Amino acid sequence: MKTAVLGGGLTGLTIAYFLAERKYRVTLFEKEDFLGGLASGFKQKNWDWFLDRTYHHLFTNDTDILNFAKEIGFNKIFFQKPETASLYQKSKIKNQKFLIQPLDTPFDLIRFPLLSFSNKIRTGIALAFLKLSPFLPFFEKQTSADFLKRVIGQNAYSVLFQELFRKKFGNFAENILLSFFWARIKKRTKSLGYIEGGFQEFINYLEKLLKNSGVNILKDYEIKEIKKERERFIIDNQKFDLIISTLPTLITTKITQKIFPANFLQNLRKLSYLHALTLILETDKPILEKTYWLNISTPEIPIMVLVQHSNFIDKKYYGGNHIAYCGWYLDKNDKLWNMTDKEIFDLVIKNLKLIKNLKLKIKNYYVFRAPFAQPIFDKNFLKYKPNFFTPVKNFYIANLDMTYPYDRGANYAIKLGKEVVNKILAANLRQNAVI
Repeated sequence: MKTAVLGGGLTGLTIAYFLAERKYRVTLFEKEDFLGGLASGFKQKNWDWFLDRTYHHLFTNDTDILNFAKEIGFNKIFFQKPETASLYQKSKIKNQKFLIQPLDTPFDLIRFPLLSFSNKIRTGIALAFLKLSPFLPFFEKQTSADFLKRVIGQNAYSVLFQELFRKKFGNFAENILLSFFWARIKKRTKSLGYIEGGFQEFINYLEKLLKNSGVNILKDYEIKEIKKERERFIIDNQKFDLIISTLPTLITTKITQKIFPANFLQNLRKLSYLHALTLILETDKPILEKTYWLNISTPEIPIMVLVQHSNFIDKKYYGGNHIAYCGWYLDKNDKLWNMTDKEIFDLVIKNLKLIKNLKLKIKNYYVFRAPFAQPIFDKNFLKYKPNFFTPVKNFYIANLDMTYPYDRGANYAIKLGKEVVNKILAANLRQNAVI
């Protein structure tokens, strides 16, 4: 079958790989002039490794990408244990405005100075329950905020989680289902994985495999509209028997207005999303001395997360300079989303100086924006989220909305690609059996 895969992120690349293996004639369309989507990277002249545009790591239980890498002969994934922590306001330590506290283990929680002993015990029990529990139906019947306030108490929720939810989901923070929080706790592992050379090395390896398999890869190609003629789809005068869209749901609705029923499109448009914004700082000294991942759990600092990448991956791969990410999820009308790159940089430097006395030189900075990067996992999402199958035969959707209840990531992008290919193959088998 002549097949179009829309989107050159990890899901699209995985789909193209497995379909090409089964002798489908695949054309992959990518709007950017590079592949990889949210996992893509870039390289400067004095760097040996690619740097991801958005911060990435793997968990030891990310079996889909680990098994896929092994299957295709890619052996450049490694694991180590960097320090993760959170930053809190109103520290009880004398002469200290902020507290940076690891919370990776039960012992870290016991030593945490901003909660009473009873709050620590209740919190520990709640987190252990979520970590050990399978997915339960009641996780979708209540919000994370309601569950946590009731189980660990209002004070512990306010200190530990309230600001994290607000910074990740903005005005939707109180509406996020418990299923999402369960998945975050369930997935987390102390050991974190990375790819030698950056995630772009894995993407480049996949691209080479696809080309060797005969996949036609069209970069810098934005699809404006898809039409239908009898049983075939038309993209700029090219005809296809099968289409799989890995594009964000709202982008898919824009290009399929002439082929999908109005009520189907209307339901998909009821979903809500936030956009991802990342500022990368390249400096001569680290901003954080030991910590790799720092959640900013105070409203006084308008940054969601600070990721000192060079405390995880050696600075020698980036010309001897230290790399740090500042990240946000933002509404399209948020002032920060609409700032210039220089305005974002100035805002971040001003606020980092509140955390510590910065005695370092900024060698360079980079800003990246990714629209529709974070779906809002609320009750409305459960009602209208996309499925692999659409009302139009041989048109499939496989995008990161469908990793629910898990957060977006490379592992689930791979898993999604394999799942939709299996759906397609099964549907074709049924169709041939009927014929």
